[in-house]
Amino acid sequence: MQLPTTFEDLIATSEEQNLYHKLIKQINKDFLLANIDLDFEENILPTSLKYLLHEVVFKLINEKFAEYLNLLYIIDVSEEKIKQLDGSDSLKLSDQVTFLILQREWQKVWYRNAYS
Repeated sequence: MQLPTTFEDLIATSEEQNLYHKLIKQINKDFLLANIDLDFEENILPTSLKYLLHEVVFKLINEKFAEYLNLLYIIDVSEEKIKQLDGSDSLKLSDQVTFLILQREWQKVWYRNAYS
């Protein structure tokens, strides 16, 4: 499996394979497991999804760091990928982390669809 390298590729691939709604469900499921009050509608526009997710990640990094780390653990975002990011600008960092979260959630949905 080749992971999408941009947000646009990720959304296009998920829509091509009719997995966008499952991606939203997976995001909602993992945020619920992390006790973060976030529930996206299944028909949310991709741009709105990215914006809202970015906003939540930004707030978690700046205000609730322990919850942020818990979320990354539950979603299973690669620690190595997180360590490679530049943390000097929290806005840029939160944007990059948002994409890593979406990428990992997409990976889960894709594997579940391909092997079930």
